[in-house]
Amino acid sequence: RGGGRLGTRPALQNNARGGRATMQWRALVLGLVLLRLGLHAVLWLVFGLGPSMGFYQRFPLSFGFQRLRDPDGSGPVGPPGGPAWLHRPRRGTEGRLETPPEPGPTPGPGVCGPAHWGYALGGGGCGPDEYERRYSGAFPPQLRAQMRDLARGMFVFGYDNYMAHAFPQDELNPIYCRGRGPDRGDPSNLNINDVLGNYSLTLVDALDTLAIMGNSSEFQKAVKLVINTVSFDKDSTVQVFEATIRVLGSLLSAHRIITDSKQPFGDMTIEDYDNELLYMAHDLAVRLLPAFENTKTGIPYPRVNLKTGVPPDSNNETCTAGAGSLLVEFGILSRLLGDSTFEWVARRAVKALWNLRSNDTGLLGNVVNIQTGHWVGKQSGLGAGLDSFYEYLLKSYILFGEKEDLEMFNAAYQSIQSYLRRGREACNEGEGDPPLYVNVNMFSGQLMNTWIDSLQAFFPGLQVLIGDVEDAICLHAFYYAIWKRYGALPERYNWQLQAPDVLFYPLRPELVESTYLLYQATKNPFYLHVGMDILQSLEKYTKVKCGYATLHHVIDKSKEDRMESFFLSETCKYLYLLFDEENPVHKSGTRYMFTTEGHIISVDKRLRELPWKEFFSEDGERDQEEKFVHRPKSQELRVINSSSNCNRVPDERRYSLPLKSIYMRQIDQMVGLI
Repeated sequence: RGGGRLGTRPALQNNARGGRATMQWRALVLGLVLLRLGLHAVLWLVFGLGPSMGFYQRFPLSFGFQRLRDPDGSGPVGPPGGPAWLHRPRRGTEGRLETPPEPGPTPGPGVCGPAHWGYALGGGGCGPDEYERRYSGAFPPQLRAQMRDLARGMFVFGYDNYMAHAFPQDELNPIYCRGRGPDRGDPSNLNINDVLGNYSLTLVDALDTLAIMGNSSEFQKAVKLVINTVSFDKDSTVQVFEATIRVLGSLLSAHRIITDSKQPFGDMTIEDYDNELLYMAHDLAVRLLPAFENTKTGIPYPRVNLKTGVPPDSNNETCTAGAGSLLVEFGILSRLLGDSTFEWVARRAVKALWNLRSNDTGLLGNVVNIQTGHWVGKQSGLGAGLDSFYEYLLKSYILFGEKEDLEMFNAAYQSIQSYLRRGREACNEGEGDPPLYVNVNMFSGQLMNTWIDSLQAFFPGLQVLIGDVEDAICLHAFYYAIWKRYGALPERYNWQLQAPDVLFYPLRPELVESTYLLYQATKNPFYLHVGMDILQSLEKYTKVKCGYATLHHVIDKSKEDRMESFFLSETCKYLYLLFDEENPVHKSGTRYMFTTEGHIISVDKRLRELPWKEFFSEDGERDQEEKFVHRPKSQELRVINSSSNCNRVPDERRYSLPLKSIYMRQIDQMVGLI
């Protein structure tokens, strides 16, 4: 006992000395923290570098968080202001935004904690060192090749398993390694039956991806399989839009690849090929034509039975994108065949929808009655129901050179900027929060809800095509911030509640597509890091026994047993092209454009010529005068020569800035999401 008591006294003395040292150390740390806060307070008072109180107000405030700089890195610009999400931006005398957007904002120095982007990057790092470590400098060639091979391997794994376990059915169930076709037992299961027509959908949809990846032997084998086994004489009721973009578009793309005299992807020719894919495309399109008959507006029915035509109980309501996004594929078919019918019916539908837009706002709704022209859905936005309508106004002009398509697109884009865009006018300067495109009432422009859907992530890519690159950078950052939070894009995200409204992710390609196009426009290596992040997330969360599965829940990562065809035709394709700088798409000298399903189409003179000499007018009569394709002047497409998704040479002086000075500025303003 005595030994024990004697032994405790030195220990107590040591503890006391340790306690005093600890208290001194804590006082020193506290003093440094107070000194830093005081310095930030001075900077805040002198330069107005205060925290945002808008979209991110529920998160810890970070002094210095919103400091912005000019694109050349010189000097701060105007301080941010209060919340601006619900305020419409001001318009100039011509209805356009008065201030052009600038490249995005800069990360604040010394910002730590949950409001810092480093937390989402894995490991809670903070400050500029974390950005430098993860994103600055060139993307090493070895890592780039590794990511390219990973993207190719992802496609091969999904494709090979489809061929082994699902072909000739339409889709692969990757968890149970089975095929999936139309739901014959439940005709009302439109989620399945709109897409699956019992025509080997996944194989058809993946044809041009095989070519782009340079796999000539498998491409030739797949084409022969399609020619020999696929028929459209089926008792399948499918959505006109889905059949057009997935099947018709792929057949036309593969046909163009086979018949291209330059053969940029390697020898993709087929021995004794006699335009079979073109004839199949014609056969399918003829079976879709009944959708355009017996409608008082010229807007097509949403669905047809491939054998019998429009079902007797067909719905008279259709979405704007479904009815108005057929012109690219139908126009290509008409110009290759010399038959104006297909382009004429598709163009008539576009014009009918366009003429129904609001006289006050210029906006369109998302659901219309094809007999009355009455807007059943009055929501106007950039997502489901409207997305590809805007996309195809521009892409139709790129392919065909018809001036009216460009005029419609420019008018639509002006209305979008005027009524859908919220936040400050410029991406990188001025008061308020960064821009966001919301859903509004088509007639009043008033906010209808506070969610966005994952399909809207295509829009930065479309902005790249018209040269609005700074705004594209800004908007892309918003969707990528959501991806960083969940490792996927939830189908709907409520930007006010900062939480998903609809939790599944079906392997959609839209964010990947915009990432790829932004990299092609800027050559900023950050987008390679984004692509790597997306690749790794897909590998980690969606890979299963026989392919890649839909995420049922982006938070708990539970899965659904479905791999949609667009995963191979778009998601894998864009990821592969992002990392394959030497791909013929980028190096062959041919200008290419991608359809809304990611099918590649070369832009050439033949598609800008009308092979017929007479053209149907809107009232159904034939014009007696020969109508020639309008030859656009370079300034008519407002910013760039957009007839290529990939080959435009970026302005190196403008986009060779350090990584943090462009993209990470915008990322830092999106950290409220995490």
